[in-house]
Amino acid sequence: MKGLLSLAGRFWRVFSRPSVHFSLGFLTLGGFLAGVMFWGGFNTALEVTNKEAFCISCHEMKNNPYEELKQTIHFTNRSGVRATCPDCHVPHDWTQKIGRKMQASKEVWGKIFGTIDTREKFLDKRLELATHEWDRLKSNNSLECRNCHSAESMDITRQNPRAAKMHETYLFTGERTCIDCHKGIAHRLPDMKGVEPGWTGTVSAK
Repeated sequence: MKGLLSLAGRFWRVFSRPSVHFSLGFLTLGGFLAGVMFWGGFNTALEVTNKEAFCISCHEMKNNPYEELKQTIHFTNRSGVRATCPDCHVPHDWTQKIGRKMQASKEVWGKIFGTIDTREKFLDKRLELATHEWDRLKSNNSLECRNCHSAESMDITRQNPRAAKMHETYLFTGERTCIDCHKGIAHRLPDMKGVEPGWTGTVSAK
């Protein structure tokens, strides 16, 4: 322990002394350039992790949630507009995005220790995983849904009567948020019996 403290003390003395060989201007410019390079590298790495290719680079995601997404309207539809993994699971705002990336560190931990490395393990944890995302979307008022679906731009006259009534009664009044009614819109549901009032029976997870 004393050796580490002594080493830290020596480093501090070196870094806290005025430079002998370089001017203040050179050191300032060097620090600025180093900061720019660090920030550029950090943002580049951040954007790489914000691509669907990165999300499905592990078989746990590719063989389970991604395969289910491919069977939904968010993947293939008449308009040709497709939602990717980050569109729904990563906030667009920078601060919230960083927070979400920190949360995702647990997913890396799960990958390392094989938490859901088989289909059976994934199905066993489906309700837990889904509940985490539902709670997150509930807490931010379905922010990721509303990045694409705007209530202000919604023309309910072009919707079927049931959808129009539900949106007018619950969404427009703020009584409910998107995820309250649209669970399972992009991935199969776990067994919802007893999970939430209004949901009955089991939706196939296979």
